[in-house]
Amino acid sequence: MPKSKKTNPAINLSDAQYYINRELSWLQFNSRVLHEACDERTPLLERLKFLAIFSSNLDEFFMVRVAALKQQVEAKVNLLTPDGRTPQQQLDDIRSYLNPVVTKHNEQFERVLQPLLLNQGIYILDYIELNSKQRSYLDHYFKEQIFPVLTPLAVDPSHPFPYISNLSLNLAVVVKNPETEEEFFARVKVPSVLPRFLPLPSELGLQNNGKPVYWTGIPLEQAIAHNLEYLFPGMNIQECHPFRITRDADLELEEDEADDLLLAIEQELRKRRMGGTPVRLEIKSQTPEVLRCRLLQDLELTENDIYQVDGLLGLRDLMYFMALPLSALKELPRQSVVPYRLQRLREPNIDPDLLELEEGKDFFSIIREKDLLVHHPYQSFSGTVERFITHAAWDPNVLAIKMTLYRTSGDSPIVNALIAAAENGKQVSVLVELKARFDEENNIYWARRLEKVGVHVVYGLVGLKTHSKIVLVVRREKDRIRRYVHIGTGNYNPKTARLYTDLGLLSCREELGADLTDLFNFLTGYSLQKSYREILVAPVNMRDCFLGLIKREIENVKNGFSGRIVAKMNALVDPEIIAALYDASRTGVQIDLIIRGICCLRPGLKDISENIRVISIIGRFLEHSRIFYFYNNTQEEIYIGSADWMRRNLDRRVEVTTPIKDQDIAKDLQEILGIMLADNRQAWELQSDGSYIQRRPCDNCPEANSQKTFMSMALRSTNMT
Repeated sequence: MPKSKKTNPAINLSDAQYYINRELSWLQFNSRVLHEACDERTPLLERLKFLAIFSSNLDEFFMVRVAALKQQVEAKVNLLTPDGRTPQQQLDDIRSYLNPVVTKHNEQFERVLQPLLLNQGIYILDYIELNSKQRSYLDHYFKEQIFPVLTPLAVDPSHPFPYISNLSLNLAVVVKNPETEEEFFARVKVPSVLPRFLPLPSELGLQNNGKPVYWTGIPLEQAIAHNLEYLFPGMNIQECHPFRITRDADLELEEDEADDLLLAIEQELRKRRMGGTPVRLEIKSQTPEVLRCRLLQDLELTENDIYQVDGLLGLRDLMYFMALPLSALKELPRQSVVPYRLQRLREPNIDPDLLELEEGKDFFSIIREKDLLVHHPYQSFSGTVERFITHAAWDPNVLAIKMTLYRTSGDSPIVNALIAAAENGKQVSVLVELKARFDEENNIYWARRLEKVGVHVVYGLVGLKTHSKIVLVVRREKDRIRRYVHIGTGNYNPKTARLYTDLGLLSCREELGADLTDLFNFLTGYSLQKSYREILVAPVNMRDCFLGLIKREIENVKNGFSGRIVAKMNALVDPEIIAALYDASRTGVQIDLIIRGICCLRPGLKDISENIRVISIIGRFLEHSRIFYFYNNTQEEIYIGSADWMRRNLDRRVEVTTPIKDQDIAKDLQEILGIMLADNRQAWELQSDGSYIQRRPCDNCPEANSQKTFMSMALRSTNMT
């Protein structure tokens, strides 16, 4: 019998107290990244990697998010966020949060990891720790390899303060003329074209009680700082202090006024290379007050823009040490496998005289048998998605290939396959999203290469970023045309496919092929398509469809049945979706959210979100897949796609999410969600106050690491019979 209907007292679900600030939530995410560097269970060199990722993440946060807030303050924009903060309040809260975290970040390297590295034969030394032979070697190396690259820049009435490029490491140098006793200020840029860490030859490495020494060296800036007399001959070097600048790096593009989008973005990229307004100054805590004030004045910054540390600046460069061949200090090598069904494939024959593939052994026959789900990086990207596009490029029966490219690698095999397809006479259309942040230059390069071989290249839509991950292959088969599709959650980038967890569906279902045909007509031509057979498309119908799916769970509970939602994504920010989830929770719908990064929803609030639980999984791979499950009164529905539940994804981007119709694949996705919800090693539980608590295995309970589980499952799947 259905349960009796539940009624709730009226509550204003848009009240600011029910929302977590977006920026502070992101900072919490980056703190979880930092925790991996602090966790003794993480292999030593992986801990260095997480320090570097934390630093790189924070750089981008300042270049984009903090820069935007500072612009709003300068423009006197005081619009409140859903959690009730003004731009200035957010800047103040960001600084309050970051000060102790930045200190922790640097102390972890200087006080914890450096001694551990020494014990393992990795000596990252200060110049003053070197012996005479080592100093002699580095001084010679400086004269031969470093000195010719350096350009000291004086600052005086006839030499204005020099332009300091974004993310550059610099030395602020004070010199004195011994004849006049007059002091001068100069800036020396630490060149990024040289390695940040200078290794010594193995014969000059330190010995550690007979233990092997794998690396000995110093940071580049120290080699420069201790040889400044060559840059300022005849002057007395008074002092030298490193500093680092972060600038606004977001593009300001007026698309409506751009006659040529590619040209407009190239012009903006030239401005970015110069860099925008400074937004952060990093210095060492020992920097004298007079130098500190000088830098603030010349950079037009305030005390609130300074972040000071005890130790090295720019720890993103610690990624250098991941190249050391020390497998015992790293995670076990990643093993990507080819799905069992694809192991039967022959490679396409690219000999123009022997283009026929063996009947029944081509990629397309495998997809015709049954839809195929691929799970990266546990299953090989090159052996699945790349292979699909390569087969399409060389298959004589393929007539057309259409796809979207948001981000790809600098040596993209996929783009090379598209070029081959065009040269093979196929109709190839590619939407290259030129506005993909920090990948604009790479995408311009590929767009031009594609155009040169006759590919129809579209640069995106005015006012919208095309973030969808879709491929459509049109093939002639006997007396009919059949369409094959790939709809994914991640970029067509073989490099990030080794580091990000993503999903993709390969199918030849007619409804999906027809939907993608309509969508590409919208992307490349003039179309006012408002409805699709199966796929959800932002900004057309996705928001309304997701709200409708949530509302259906609410109605089922109101009618006395069970309601259940499980959603995995990168970020949950959209206030309308959050309010709908609160409404569902208050009705009795059970909701589990797996959100890697930003989550503005507060779980566990009495009478608001008591039925909502939120976890974040931070591990070896960056969780990037999006999965959406709705119980639907036992008629379960599950979707995968490119969109997070953010305003930008639902309203300002072209996104695609597809329903999963194959019941076996649907069960596989439910299993993936269940394994992640049971994670007690890499999962963090969001508390109602916005803080996170990391799960730990209970006494006598085994550790459940979801990413390791997926690696084991993938390996076992290759042995299926």
